[in-house]
Order: sequence, then C-alpha cells, then structure tokens
Amino acid sequence: MAQEIWWASTSFWRKSAIWVTGFSFVVLIFLTFDTVKQITAGSPRVPAYSVINNRIDYVFDAKRNFQVPVIGPEEPLFGKKLTEEEAEALVSHGKLTTQAKNCMDCHTLLGNGAYYAPDLTKAWLDPSWGSKEVREQSMVEFLMDPSDKLHNSIGRRMPKLGITEEEAKATVAFLKWMSSIDTNGFPANFKPIDQADAPAPATAEPAAEVGAAPVQ
Repeated sequence: MAQEIWWASTSFWRKSAIWVTGFSFVVLIFLTFDTVKQITAGSPRVPAYSVINNRIDYVFDAKRNFQVPVIGPEEPLFGKKLTEEEAEALVSHGKLTTQAKNCMDCHTLLGNGAYYAPDLTKAWLDPSWGSKEVREQSMVEFLMDPSDKLHNSIGRRMPKLGITEEEAKATVAFLKWMSSIDTNGFPANFKPIDQADAPAPATAEPAAEVGAAPVQ
C-alpha cells in the first residue's frame, strides 16, 4: 500500500485548521482593542466632545492630498461654553435623537445608512445653511419643521419628525462634533461653509489636545 503524502493527510489539514483558527482569533482580538482605541472620543482622529466649543473647519491638506478637519479658535455652540461633561451629555442626547428618529433610514452617518438623503458626516459645514452666523439657528429651525424651508422644497423632502427644540439643539451638537472626526477625506469633493474670517491654520491641531472622554 502506497504511503500517504504528508500534505494530503487528514491529520495535517485538521491541525492546520486549528492553528489558522487560533491565530485568526488572536489577530481579531488585537484588532478589536486597537479599533476601540482609534474610535474613542479624545483620540487623535476622534476629538473629545468639548470640541463643540471650538470652530471646526475643513481644509485641504497637501501632504495627505485630501481635506481634513481643523480645530480652530474658541467658538462655543449656541454661544455657551460647556464643560466636558456637559458637552458629552449634549452630544450623546443628539446621537440618541438621530437614532430615535431613524435618521439612518434616509441619511448616512460616516458613510453608514441609507442613500436616499445626503450624508450627514459634514452636515455642520454644509454651505446650504447660509452663513456661519445664522447656521445654528437655521439648523435648529429646519430640524423642528423642515416643511417650509427653501432647501427642502426641491427634490427629496424631509418630513416633519416632531423634533423638539431641545432635541434639535442636541442634534446640532452631535453633527458639529461629528464634523470634527478625521475621516480620511470623506466625503470627497465636499465644499465647506465659508469661514473666511478664520485665521489660516498652518497644520491641523491634534484633536486629542481638546480633552478626552469615552464614546457612548
């Protein structure tokens, strides 16, 4: 009887499957912990919630060859500077509001969701709100009742979702915070709102310097 070739034996492939599975499991654990570290608020790519106290711009980075968020001077949301805890509570409330109102049924957040309506990753910087001086109030009014707003009268329309003023302000805070996340240039070819009075930054300020807090 011919001797079985070692690489064709059942024993060899059984042991190989066990080793490959074990190695893949270890790699998966490592990647999971590394991913959590990378997406935690207060990390280099995901600013702490208190970033809503600052101006956020989106500028072209020649070295990386795409646009990146830049944390600018102090510019508190709704004119009130918040502590890290207050900012976290407000942003978390906004995030829960987007979930409760099923925003992802139509919109995408960071590229995830439905593609019926625009991606909201950089919605805070969208020029359609008008000037940056009226942006906050325009966004709140739109969220509370979009039915009679100019940029909701053409094409796909957003329904009135019964969003309260408190929920609308929290949602705006969530959108402002989300616009500060470094998404490697996503969405591409996005033209941010004009903030011409902002001093031209030399380099992007590391988001981790703003503070740190865990993502909810």
